Amino acid sequence: MTVPVAPEPHVAFSELETADLTVDALYAGGTKGNKADDPICKLIKGVGNQGGFRCAGSSAKGTVKLAVLYTSGGEVDWPDHLDVETGTFTYYGDNKKPGQSLHSTPRAGNVLLRDVFAASHGTAAERAAVPPFFLFEKAAPGFSVRFRGLLAPGGPTLTPDDELAAIWRATGGLRFQNYRSRFTVLDHDQIPRSWIQHLLAGGDPVDGGCPDAWHTWVEGRVYRPLLAPVTTVIRSKSDQLPDDTVGTAMLEEIREYFRGREHDFEASAVAIWRMIARNTGAVDVTRPSRDGGRDAVGTYGLGPASSRIAIDFALEAKCYGTGNSVGVREVSRLISRIRHRNFGVLVTTSYFHRQVQEEVYEDGHPIVLVAGRDIIDALRQNGRTTVSAVRQWLEQSFPGT
Repeated sequence: MTVPVAPEPHVAFSELETADLTVDALYAGGTKGNKADDPICKLIKGVGNQGGFRCAGSSAKGTVKLAVLYTSGGEVDWPDHLDVETGTFTYYGDNKKPGQSLHSTPRAGNVLLRDVFAASHGTAAERAAVPPFFLFEKAAPGFSVRFRGLLAPGGPTLTPDDELAAIWRATGGLRFQNYRSRFTVLDHDQIPRSWIQHLLAGGDPVDGGCPDAWHTWVEGRVYRPLLAPVTTVIRSKSDQLPDDTVGTAMLEEIREYFRGREHDFEASAVAIWRMIARNTGAVDVTRPSRDGGRDAVGTYGLGPASSRIAIDFALEAKCYGTGNSVGVREVSRLISRIRHRNFGVLVTTSYFHRQVQEEVYEDGHPIVLVAGRDIIDALRQNGRTTVSAVRQWLEQSFPGT
């Protein structure tokens, strides 16, 4: 029996000025073929129709009433990312080219980030001056956008350095700094039009139909994140490989670097796993096995530093091309090496066959499957966003023998 799929929430361009903001609803753009088709400036008057930072008020003067963060999702050098499972949103500032200082951008977006993250750690009165942030991302067709939620700066498990960090980049040999910020999507499914109008009129953010989640954050810096565990765990081949030309080229660069010495990919697989699982401890790479694979064994730390426990894991790496999937044989080999209270990690530059995923999830095997797209996502989140940057990382960290 086919289960009927509910229609996607959709708001027509003509209805934008009176619409509420519903999480994951699509807001249609116009059809004139120019900037007047932008739906955000009709949804929220006064925020403009261009740029990633769109504020009602002035960032430089500290008079922002509310702020829109817009992401196209297409800037591979600045990979904004929403983790729907944890509600964490990573957003990069607006100093994206050399020639100006961190806080000297035309729209003063980085000034806004600096000020709101500082205020978020202050008193309730200081947090009350933080403008609510609304997250939109580019969608199809045309100028359409999708509302992704109400954002509060910071997060319940993040340190101040994790929340806002000034990071270095280089373009054409010229160095410059930009912010990497992290927000939390608050657990509130619909922003009423009445609150938006209240904010635009300069009203107190915690009045006028203020969502409870925002009020709770202002009063005590208590985060109520919108958590959405993923239900679809079986990924297609295309879902497991990069969907852009740069990402595809980055993955191919890794394969080519280890061509003819695929066993050496193991060390880089361990490094990639460390990017994904930050609490990974000591890892030992073992000698090549009879079937041509190589293993690593390590520990993953849980708990505070004063009372941390170490969970053992086994890791295998497969430097395969896109025409060669990881099958049942490779995963069965890893399963046979997992002992009680251990887990396994399988990292591949390719993808996992559907049967493998079904067996792992249905049988409850404690195995993490890291495919080609996951590798590229991890590299991008750690600042390696180009083929040349990946090549430099490989040459410096894993010199050929």
